[in-house]
Amino acid sequence: MIGPISITEKPIQADDLLAQVSADEFGAVILFLGTVRNEHQGRKVISIDYDVHPELARQALSDIAGEIEQSHPVGRVVITHRVGHVKTGEIAIGIAVSGAHRDEAYRASRQAIEEIKRRVPIWKKENYEDGESAWLKGTVLDRGAAES
Repeated sequence: MIGPISITEKPIQADDLLAQVSADEFGAVILFLGTVRNEHQGRKVISIDYDVHPELARQALSDIAGEIEQSHPVGRVVITHRVGHVKTGEIAIGIAVSGAHRDEAYRASRQAIEEIKRRVPIWKKENYEDGESAWLKGTVLDRGAAES
């Protein structure tokens, strides 16, 4: 079952993600949290500003969750991505997957983050301690998806 797929400006709460996928019939619950780290390529990072194409991002996240559900025998999949200003140490993405057994839950979680990084139109601008900032290479919009 695909759980909530969301894009939010609010802080992501790990306990909320776990509660949404946990149930007595699942022996495995995998939680992946991607946080803003304090260094990138030798520069001190203080925050990241995430920008998004909301409709395309929600659709891509939903598609990815559906593909995971089709290719892995998992119980529930929940994905939440933060947008806006996110400080160092804060959670930028949360993925929770539950299933009967750990192997498939781990595989599903790994597939989710890899596909999100590859396909979801979310871009990030790193803000550095020295006051400078830089947009990082991000996902290119699929013109066909944008026009349909």
